[in-house]
Amino acid sequence: MSGELDGRRVAILAADGVERVELERPRQALTEAGARTEVVSLARGEIQARDHDLEDAGTFAVDRLVDAVTDDDYDALLLPGGTVNPDKLRMEPSAVQFVRQFVESGKPVASICHGPWSFVEADVARGRRLTSWPSVRTDLRNAGAEVVDEQVVTDGDITTSRSPDDLPAFCERIVQEFADASQSAGVGGGGS
Repeated sequence: MSGELDGRRVAILAADGVERVELERPRQALTEAGARTEVVSLARGEIQARDHDLEDAGTFAVDRLVDAVTDDDYDALLLPGGTVNPDKLRMEPSAVQFVRQFVESGKPVASICHGPWSFVEADVARGRRLTSWPSVRTDLRNAGAEVVDEQVVTDGDITTSRSPDDLPAFCERIVQEFADASQSAGVGGGGS
């Protein structure tokens, strides 16, 4: 799995309350495939991670602020879950705009568990086939998405997954999808 993403830049948009394993495991898979990842967030310093939303699970260093980046800075976007994390992101206009720009750019976006809430707020769920944690599905349906209960779903440039239990399949798929996008766009050339 090494080398497929050499030279690719991946933003991981996350805030306090991110589910640790949903950031850590995909980031590890992307890094092992050669991608350079950066945690993009709402404030400088560190974000607080959680385990099952309730237990303290340490922190992640913030690399860049969401109001100082654009989709042009990255080749792909990862939106991990945790209940609090996407709720904080959807209240921040610059985070919502960043997600909207990414989806509209045609570059690959991947999201797991509660992460697809960002698609609702950015108004980019309509007409998409998506999956998520069960409690998010009604919001996705109300936003116009076709919601399915599958381990991993890819619809165009968006890949979604249900829960941490699906991480092995999710990680494998996002490496594949991000690599396929890089082949069609040319390494370092961004999305189309």
